[in-house]
Amino acid sequence: DKAGFLWACADEQNQLWKIDVKTKEKTVVVKDHGGKLLNGPNDVWVAPNGAAYFTDPFYKRPYWKRGAQEQDARGVYHLSPEGKLSRADGDYKQPNGVIGSPDGKKLYVADIGANKTNVYDVADDGALKNRKTFCESGSDGMTIDDAGNVYLTRGKAVLVFAADGKKVATIDVPEGATNVCFGGKDGATLFITAGTGLYAVKTKVKGTARQ
Repeated sequence: DKAGFLWACADEQNQLWKIDVKTKEKTVVVKDHGGKLLNGPNDVWVAPNGAAYFTDPFYKRPYWKRGAQEQDARGVYHLSPEGKLSRADGDYKQPNGVIGSPDGKKLYVADIGANKTNVYDVADDGALKNRKTFCESGSDGMTIDDAGNVYLTRGKAVLVFAADGKKVATIDVPEGATNVCFGGKDGATLFITAGTGLYAVKTKVKGTARQ
């Protein structure tokens, strides 16, 4: 985030963490919802105002030391800058990737279980409004560039959609793509995690996922 903390979906502990990259000290910022274990936080995006949105699907892990799903929904959560947690939308089959627009006014959430990605308007109080289907594709990880193009990971490819939901490009990957983000000194390198490898693609655009 802007303060230099690394946010992590600590799936094994069913928590959301904030890590000081200098001291390695971690802070648990979310440990439950309504006194019940989360399903397993999967992906997180920190908004320009310091709020955070994260997805909470349910993928039963072999390393979990817990029982069945305790939450009554699989959805996306909003953590306000003051630390107040609320479920922003619980109407999902299996929410996964999440990314917001550079100005913080739009939020994109992939429902990998329903094979689609939704887009919301973000209200001043952080609530999600006017949900619409952005495109007919789910995604694991997601990112966005300065031009408003949204990048989804799907199979052995990264699919690129313009702000209007029209697919504009496909970036082929040698193995199944899982996560994607912009980085590098100028923010113009697209990094892709995929199976056993990490891949990098130089781009003509810069990414806004970096803080």
